[in-house]
Amino acid sequence: MSAVDALLARARRELGRRVGPREAAAVQEAGGLLVDIRYATLRERDGTIPGALIVERNELEWRLDPTGEHRAPEATHHDLPVVVICNEGYASSLAALSLRELGLHRATDLVGGFQAWRGAGLAVRG
Repeated sequence: MSAVDALLARARRELGRRVGPREAAAVQEAGGLLVDIRYATLRERDGTIPGALIVERNELEWRLDPTGEHRAPEATHHDLPVVVICNEGYASSLAALSLRELGLHRATDLVGGFQAWRGAGLAVRG
């Protein structure tokens, strides 16, 4: 197993529960936050999820830390349910674990990423 594969496996063990597309949609409907960390080229190619907060991966911790001065207005408290979405569900696992380490204890990620969302027939803009 490569080092990155081991890191990913550890992240997923620590996250425990990850969500599927319909569960992610339910989190959003209940007031939780979907966070799309895909880079611009993928968003332009495939579209976006309506209502998802777009934060590229290199800014994620600064924008989602409820105690930080650079936080997004949506990052209101540590109890906020957050579902991180990347393209296929790999980078999002590492990103969600990073948010947990910031105290966002309900952060998780979308299994299969944006491609799973779109494959489930859920709303996509663009």
